[in-house]
Amino acid sequence: MLRRRAVLVTSVTLLVSLVVAAMASGLGSRHRAAVVTLRLASAPPDQVIQWNEELQKVLVAPGAQPASIHPTRTLAITQIAVYDAVNGILGGGEPLLVHLRGPHGASPDAAAAAAARTALDSLLPSQRPAIDAFYQGSLAQIGSGERVQRGIEFGERVADAVLAARSSDGAGATAPVFTPGSGPGEYQLTPPAFAPAGFTQTAQVTPFVLQRAAQFRPAPPPALTSPRYAEDFSEVHSLGELGSATRTADQTAIGKFWGASPIWIVWNQIADQAAIGLGNGLEQHARLFALLDTTLADGAIALYDAKYAYHRWRPITAITTPDQGNPNTTADPNWVPLANTANDPSYPGAHATFSQAATTVLEDFFGTDVFSFSLTNPAVGITRTFTSFSEASDEASASRIFAGQHFRYDEEAGQTLGGQVADFVVDHALLQAGNLRR
Repeated sequence: MLRRRAVLVTSVTLLVSLVVAAMASGLGSRHRAAVVTLRLASAPPDQVIQWNEELQKVLVAPGAQPASIHPTRTLAITQIAVYDAVNGILGGGEPLLVHLRGPHGASPDAAAAAAARTALDSLLPSQRPAIDAFYQGSLAQIGSGERVQRGIEFGERVADAVLAARSSDGAGATAPVFTPGSGPGEYQLTPPAFAPAGFTQTAQVTPFVLQRAAQFRPAPPPALTSPRYAEDFSEVHSLGELGSATRTADQTAIGKFWGASPIWIVWNQIADQAAIGLGNGLEQHARLFALLDTTLADGAIALYDAKYAYHRWRPITAITTPDQGNPNTTADPNWVPLANTANDPSYPGAHATFSQAATTVLEDFFGTDVFSFSLTNPAVGITRTFTSFSEASDEASASRIFAGQHFRYDEEAGQTLGGQVADFVVDHALLQAGNLRR
């Protein structure tokens, strides 16, 4: 069974609906992922949530940023700028990165919008027309006057400082080319595209909060000769095959559903709805998304450190390769997974890492794991309903086995890694930012 965190004592149950957009390239719109939500109130959400939703859209636009830079870095930098701008005016906690005090009477709403716009214009220059148009809509809501102008100027100043602080973090360096090794267990480029291995530079990026990329590097994956490897091999061989006779209809739906959108986008969407539904304000929302996306960014750095440290093969390679290295596994040269395999090593699993990291932050921030919500993916016409953050996290992790993407040991290691990264970021960021839950 995949790792599950305990449900905390406080119980808040709320039904919301979130549409997780299709990522298929044939949609033909400016954004491949269009977010549709059912609001819980007639009033629009605050500027932090509105800009988080816009950030999700522009981030997935084709060619929005270099493919070698992990999108979680853009999420984190933008949300840190928003938090430090809002906090600099309201003064509810210590800054995360930029120690600037806002001018007296400045609008925190204007500061949030200006910080987000300034960061995104710099990080996603091809999306400036959409970003700037959205900004004009924000100003129409906020209004004008000296208070707003002070907020704008301060938000821009904070964002520029955050961008400068992260400008030499290594993300823009030329990504090294991964050359596959030979022999059983070694990651190989995967069909159908056989694309070069991705995010090879991510582990070299300076973490936001972690002390180093390898701080929580998991132990090596099971030896190919071990009973555990044979057990997990047999499971994905059976459940992850395109035409599997053992995978249930529900497991097939799960496998298809969770592969349609970037997992870090899905968890930001879940957080949007939790923030709206559980009654927090601008300052709390700024803290929430800074903490969530900083955790996801450091999770990506730790994840790719482990992936390229172990360079373990994917099921599509393991199952179809004649030389298995284990007498209890049998090659199947005609095996095809339910979903096309991602272009990076298998261990640990990304969905598991990001989902457990996000769940840990949300549980800690809201003081509860009980939160009912539905996610719908219109591309495949599937809706999934959950009663807690951890239930969604466990399902996201299991989905990769059903999709033929990962072995179970990948997912278990990913969940452990995600939880460890989140716990560290929460503990240390909270010390820096004055207990973000208050």
